[in-house]
Amino acid sequence: MDSDPSPREPRMPEGRLPPGLQAPWLLGLLALFAGLLITVALVGWQHQRSRAERGRQLAALADGEFSMLQAGLQDYDIALRAMQAAFLTHGLDAEGFDRTYRVLGLRQRLPGLQALVYSVPMATPAGTRYPTVFVVPLAGNERVVGLDVRAQPANFVALQVSRDADRSILSAPFRLIQDPPGHAPDGLLLRLPAYTPGDPPRDTAERRARFAGSLAMSFRISRMAEHAFRPEWQRALHLRIHDIDAKPEVLVYDSSPGDRRKDDSWHQSRLLTFGGRRWRFEVHDAGHGIAEVRDALPLMLAGIIGSVLFALWIASLAGARRRAVELGEAMSLRYRESEERFRAVNELLPALVLLAREQDGRIIYANQAARVRLGATIDGARLDDLFEDAHRRAELLEVAEGRGWENVEAMLRTMNGDRFWANVSMSRVRINDRWKRLVVASDISQQRQLTELLSYQASHDALTELFNRREFERHVERTLAHMAAGGPRCALLYIDLDQFKLINDTSGHAAGDQLLAQLAQVMREQLRGGDVLARLGGDEFGVLASDVHDEDGARLVAERLRQHIDGYAFVWEQASYGITASIGGVLLDPSSSLKELLAQADTACYMAKEAGRNRVHFFSASDDATARRRTEMEWAHRLRWALEAERFRLYYQEVHPLSALAGGARIELLLRLVDEDDRIIPPGAFIPAAERYGLMPAIDRWVVETALANIDRLHPEGRGLRMVAINLSGGTIEDESFIEHILALIRTHDVDPRRLCFEITETLAVRNLTQVSRFMGQLRKAGCRISLDDFGVGMSSFGYLKNLPVDMIKIDGSFVQDLTSDPMSHAIVRAVTDIGHQRGMQVVAEWVDSEAIIQALAQLGVDHAQGFALHRPEPAVMYRAGGQT
Repeated sequence: MDSDPSPREPRMPEGRLPPGLQAPWLLGLLALFAGLLITVALVGWQHQRSRAERGRQLAALADGEFSMLQAGLQDYDIALRAMQAAFLTHGLDAEGFDRTYRVLGLRQRLPGLQALVYSVPMATPAGTRYPTVFVVPLAGNERVVGLDVRAQPANFVALQVSRDADRSILSAPFRLIQDPPGHAPDGLLLRLPAYTPGDPPRDTAERRARFAGSLAMSFRISRMAEHAFRPEWQRALHLRIHDIDAKPEVLVYDSSPGDRRKDDSWHQSRLLTFGGRRWRFEVHDAGHGIAEVRDALPLMLAGIIGSVLFALWIASLAGARRRAVELGEAMSLRYRESEERFRAVNELLPALVLLAREQDGRIIYANQAARVRLGATIDGARLDDLFEDAHRRAELLEVAEGRGWENVEAMLRTMNGDRFWANVSMSRVRINDRWKRLVVASDISQQRQLTELLSYQASHDALTELFNRREFERHVERTLAHMAAGGPRCALLYIDLDQFKLINDTSGHAAGDQLLAQLAQVMREQLRGGDVLARLGGDEFGVLASDVHDEDGARLVAERLRQHIDGYAFVWEQASYGITASIGGVLLDPSSSLKELLAQADTACYMAKEAGRNRVHFFSASDDATARRRTEMEWAHRLRWALEAERFRLYYQEVHPLSALAGGARIELLLRLVDEDDRIIPPGAFIPAAERYGLMPAIDRWVVETALANIDRLHPEGRGLRMVAINLSGGTIEDESFIEHILALIRTHDVDPRRLCFEITETLAVRNLTQVSRFMGQLRKAGCRISLDDFGVGMSSFGYLKNLPVDMIKIDGSFVQDLTSDPMSHAIVRAVTDIGHQRGMQVVAEWVDSEAIIQALAQLGVDHAQGFALHRPEPAVMYRAGGQT
């Protein structure tokens, strides 16, 4: 740097000096004193300048540390979000949880990761527990398996907050359970909820309803810092991180324990907010200003020497001039060193920094990160050649007009032709009176790759790599909109494999999965370019057949699929299996909703199965069987709603003795449904649909639970009620766990089992004689009574009564109604009564609707009667002492 010319001093007359300066030593002493004063001033100035420059360097390093810490924490959050998306897409079991962990490569991407865990809510008598069921990796984390989150109050609060807000919650630092006592508390826990598959929940109520479990990552901030922070950062800076939300404030990380900052040394403090917690990020100069003193020391020595030389200048003018030149060169050297240090700081930045001339776009500077990522020969290359997209290259002209880029995603091209995605910012800067283009870019390839992977997983089935149900429904909706605008006609096909359960049960799930994957490929090869194939769930597939014109065209597509599935031989472990499919179809109508079309296709598929399987059936609204199937499907939906909304009601009908018998009242419980308009629906309207769709076990379970919980409030006699008869369906009897459930309810509500009578129809007993006999025997052993309902309607042999542990026989009402008018009915009732009494059983007649029938039954020796002539069904109103409630 050029020095300003010194002002000309006034000349004294030759041979004369001012008073007091005539002695040479005094003049030299004054010169030395003046030189020292100047040196002190220069050293102070240089010290301040070095300190400011050192501060800029350290601030740049601190920016790098802060950015790397933020990026590291964001990586944990993104990885945890990826696991949450997997749950929302298709849910995860233990194997899927481990596979997703390994596919995402979390242990390599997240160096500080200790464990990835998953806890689920589990209802217990003591309340809801949250045991940890999935842990990866398991090695070193065995103690985490089964850990109840509720045992850690702070952790449990974080679980609830993340569940309701659907956001990541970070814990305060603590000692991990995997660590031995005395280990430093350097562990952190990041928690995020997992919901049942479907769209992300929109509000707190839906989040709580769909809450399936809680995901959490435990990691060590010390290990993460060791991998994230560069060695030169750690040598130059002393970093301390405090959790300011903790009471009292907690030290999260200390890069140099025991080192304390001097009050006058350089330091910075920032606030980092992540996962619902606030951290104070404090850095200070690890050298405590030693480097600043070291930088000023050469100038101090040079100043002293210069002062001495300046004092001797009076004696030697030539020597003083030479020494002045040397001093100037030393100062220039210091300035060049300062500039080089500034460039070194820029070299350490992790972002890609480029500087190009505006007139020709040639790159004149690239920092180290840019040279490593783009190529060592980047200097001199054209800036627009780095952009793969021609549109982005054209936009470079807009920067010259004053409009810059701010965080634009663009694909960049390296000098050797490789391509990667980057977040680019660009602006015009003026340097030395010339305009330049400054480009700062960050590589986001991994982030985009992860985003694309999550998008693919959200729309595809993991097993068959076909579209999943949600993506298939989107295609159908788009097709309906296109047809409404005049597009070609399309059809929806619903494919259900016929023998899949047999193969899955006999050869295992691995065989079933392999079969689904192979059949997906077979069907894919038979479809046209515009057709869409998807796996809707289980062994069900959907096809959107495009441009079929009419039902005949759609049937050709369906038949081609059916024939190739029928002709496919599946080989597994030296065994060969045949497979067929039932296909239901419906032509798309823009006036119909997606839900209606799927229901129609499902109905048509069911009709194909009903007609003998391995065939194609297209939906027709005029088809009686289809209409009946739709009615039953609608009832199935209504019954599921009724169970959830508690719309079922219990009624009772009294069973009267026909002879003088001691004891309290006897009743049979009857089921009714209250519809949306609060009308009472009899069971004959909905029981067939409930049996067809497998809903009777759930309904029976509700009836038994409600009856036993209110057994003393079902009838006005309260505790005097002698017997309660409850009907059970075939699906319930096939449930091996239902007997244990009944016995547990008896113990819970302290019910005398002799007051309970379970009714099973004759046709069900004959069809499953062995299983029903075992079921009856276990209930009778516990003290309950068994009644055989609708006896006689099955026209079975009386011989099977020898093998059934039955206490009562209920004569079917069709014989009782015709007792006084039909001799055959009279004979059947008499025969049943005699045989029942010979076997020691009580005989009950139902559907008794007249006094004449009552007298006839009494003459035949029937023990009990039930019907409108004796008592009409009433609601099972709850009674208590003092009045009705």
